[in-house]
Amino acid sequence: MIPHLVPRGSSPVPPSVAHRPVKLSVLVPALAACALLSAVGCHDSGRPRTAFDGQAALGYVKTQLDFGTRVPGTPGAQRCGDWIVAQMRQRADTVIVQSWNHTTVTGTVLPLRNVLARYRPTATDRVLYVTHWDTRPVSDEARDPAQRRLPMPGANDGASGVALFIALGDVLRKTPPTVGVDLLFVDGEDYGDFPKNEDVLIGSTYFASHLPSPGYHPLYGVLWDMIGDRDLEIYEEGNSLQHAPEVVHRVWTEAADLGYGRSFIPQYGYTLTDDHVPLLKAGLRVIDVIDYDYPPHHTPQDTFDKVSAQSLQIVGDVATALLTG
Repeated sequence: MIPHLVPRGSSPVPPSVAHRPVKLSVLVPALAACALLSAVGCHDSGRPRTAFDGQAALGYVKTQLDFGTRVPGTPGAQRCGDWIVAQMRQRADTVIVQSWNHTTVTGTVLPLRNVLARYRPTATDRVLYVTHWDTRPVSDEARDPAQRRLPMPGANDGASGVALFIALGDVLRKTPPTVGVDLLFVDGEDYGDFPKNEDVLIGSTYFASHLPSPGYHPLYGVLWDMIGDRDLEIYEEGNSLQHAPEVVHRVWTEAADLGYGRSFIPQYGYTLTDDHVPLLKAGLRVIDVIDYDYPPHHTPQDTFDKVSAQSLQIVGDVATALLTG
């Protein structure tokens, strides 16, 4: 999905934030803290702080997995895309579907669609949330070479973000947000070759050049990706820190205020090529919220048992509080 990492020890962000330690440098104190906090547990409890329902979100993960892999052009993708559109039409004020064909470098024609669910569509002040709903056609990071040609299930890498948005839609349907909200489900993020930048980030790139209105410029945006990991640890991402540090601060401060400081760790962890990059290039201040330290990433082991309602609750509370607080 996102294999482009800035090497450890390099400086992926400006000097003002480049001193932040990478993940490896905080493991020892983190483990020590876990020992001291063993009586109450090392991870955030996931006790609901908002109306968001993590258990319902987990059910939405299962529904997607029941469709099978959601590789563009497959029956599973068709069924899942139809389901997303139907779910959001029940929850949002307006739903826009962007459909187009993408021709890959090998000549394959992929039918793709982005889904944009809008709340308070006439509001000038808006917040953009982004997730991808497709799954990768190969498990290229599987340890067993025989498994590397298999499509991946995508329980965390794909389904968790979609589940977050649909459960968030349940909240926003009952409690209108304080600003206009756009929930964008992008297609074709994970299809091709990241090192070569071929046939990846297709949906976010398309949206960046086909914005919903000529003057579209949300106050800020957040990409939510791989946020259902049972062992939830979300570090700050380098491109986000470099191009929209105030949005990073807003999100991590909200998480801390909710008591989720152990899951949203205010330290630099990695720099990634993800769906926020085309949007940043288009001038939208969008950051990446992602738990990239996920061993089943791009393997057949990215299955339902690897995600949890507790992690979805934690991230869902933060996503909800940002819009309704």
